[in-house]
Amino acid sequence: MYFLASSISQFLTFNFALLTRMLQYGYTIQTVNTVVWFCKIRYYLFYIFVAIPRYLIILASIDRYLASSSDIQRRQWSTPKIAIRLIIGNVLFWCVIYIQIPIFYEIHNGDCSFRKGVYGIFFCIYLLIESGIFPPLMMIIFGLLTLNNIRRSKRTIRPLPIVDIIQLSQFPVMSRKDLLISKMLFNQICLWIILNMFNPCYLLYRTITIYDNKSSLRLTVELFLNNMSYYFIYLEFSLTFFVYTLSSPLFRREFKKLIRKKLLHRFPINMIPRNTT
Repeated sequence: MYFLASSISQFLTFNFALLTRMLQYGYTIQTVNTVVWFCKIRYYLFYIFVAIPRYLIILASIDRYLASSSDIQRRQWSTPKIAIRLIIGNVLFWCVIYIQIPIFYEIHNGDCSFRKGVYGIFFCIYLLIESGIFPPLMMIIFGLLTLNNIRRSKRTIRPLPIVDIIQLSQFPVMSRKDLLISKMLFNQICLWIILNMFNPCYLLYRTITIYDNKSSLRLTVELFLNNMSYYFIYLEFSLTFFVYTLSSPLFRREFKKLIRKKLLHRFPINMIPRNTT
């Protein structure tokens, strides 16, 4: 469920934020930098749609850790009912957190950006922590904990005397489906870390040099780096489907079934019965 919710959010980000960026830089339609209300709404929705899948991956990492745990009480927290509540809570949380965007985002010299000064420094540091430090740290921690649980579970797959049956029940063997989901999650985490770390690093540089006198060439280079850092984020969103497809035979099989059922089923081959008389 976390993967589904994350994919929906990534789809919205990819089609909304990237479309407005293409119109701005590809077709010189400067609506974002000329209309104040559109500037505020565009970045408000952008930060929400980017934060939601980021922390859904963290929740998925925690869920895999709980599902692979030998503690029965911990495994009880890995249920669809709890997942739905956390997904809804995650969406509402970021809608509230980023309410600051419509308040502090303005158009300065034809550029839609956050307000300069103390808030600008605070916002850059906040984004550095929220997107560059905390998410990969949590993903790595719970990813390693999940791997440890899987290894402990695999050690129990061996002939045991009857007296050890009770001990064996404390380390349940994960199903093949759970292992495939964990593999998909690990690959997604690796892809996320590789493609999303450039943007927080650029924000750190931007915060450090915010009061420097910059030449036109340096400003041009910084604009290029800023755009590339966001394109890497969009690239990560667009590669999610391929990560799932290459990581899991189960995902490929279910995708083929979906294609056959939803697309090929609409064009059935009409078989003409033969007259045997």
